Amino acid sequence: MTMPSRRTFLKTATLAASTVAAPGWAQSGYPNRPIKLICPWPAGGSSDQVMRALADATGRVLGGTMVVENKPGASGMLGPNELVSAKPDGYTLSQLTIGVMRLPHMQKTLFNPLVDFTYIACLTGYTFGLAVRADSPFKGIKDLVTYAKTHPGKFAYGSTGTGTTPHLAVEEFALKAGIELQHVPFKGSSDGLQALLGGHINAHSDATGWAPHVDAGTMRLLATYGSRRTKRWSQVPTLQELGFETVSDSPFGIGAPRGMDPALTKLLDESFKKALDDPQVVASFEKYDQPTVYMGSEEYTRFAQQTFVKEKRLIDRLGLGKAS
Repeated sequence: MTMPSRRTFLKTATLAASTVAAPGWAQSGYPNRPIKLICPWPAGGSSDQVMRALADATGRVLGGTMVVENKPGASGMLGPNELVSAKPDGYTLSQLTIGVMRLPHMQKTLFNPLVDFTYIACLTGYTFGLAVRADSPFKGIKDLVTYAKTHPGKFAYGSTGTGTTPHLAVEEFALKAGIELQHVPFKGSSDGLQALLGGHINAHSDATGWAPHVDAGTMRLLATYGSRRTKRWSQVPTLQELGFETVSDSPFGIGAPRGMDPALTKLLDESFKKALDDPQVVASFEKYDQPTVYMGSEEYTRFAQQTFVKEKRLIDRLGLGKAS
């Protein structure tokens, strides 16, 4: 029998060792089954449509299938909640909004955002604004403020949930304007918009779920909350330029359970990054006036840590912190 050379033996041994040491996800040919991407908002809204475009494109990059599962309610926290008990195997992912870094300061949550998630990548950001029906007597923010000062608590506005950016941006504006408004939380964009169209509330604060209605002339956009006017609705002022010192730029990304293998995290990060160039994703961002806001895993993790501290200052300023 011919004995293998020392070089051949070492090469074979090294290959065998690397195969044994490879994590389970790599050995199984990840992904070998559908990846669940949780959208913590109702189906049909702007967030849902953007997430579906991202899921389709990222699934193709990975050579597998990524399926969106809607879990609306709890101010967008049902997706993050599920990550706490899921396996870090790359088959359960969720959208993470700024609310993940904010809600723990307002109420008891199932997670600690500093330790319970693997931050995969930040991808884009919302454009937020306050919309009214086209036949509303409120033609601009000035009309709203004038009415609210003479009718405290009578102006009712909806949002996508307590503690979300659409809620807190309006509360900060109201604080700066010296007015009292009535907040009506909804599970998501579509519910709030239906309530507005039905005349049950005076306005709805939301991401660009109102966009088709504004463009169709059935709703009027009073103001947006970003640091600058949007490209698409350039005629609409920001709350900041109107003198209310309120700015809410709100990037969001994708998270996974804590303890994920760094190599798998990198694979998912790179795959989502490539998906940002997909025509379907680009079109969905343009439809809802969402800019690309990419941060890789390390940068996104640092952003989450810094934002957690920043959001506490906002919550304390608004007097909305949880009781100790």
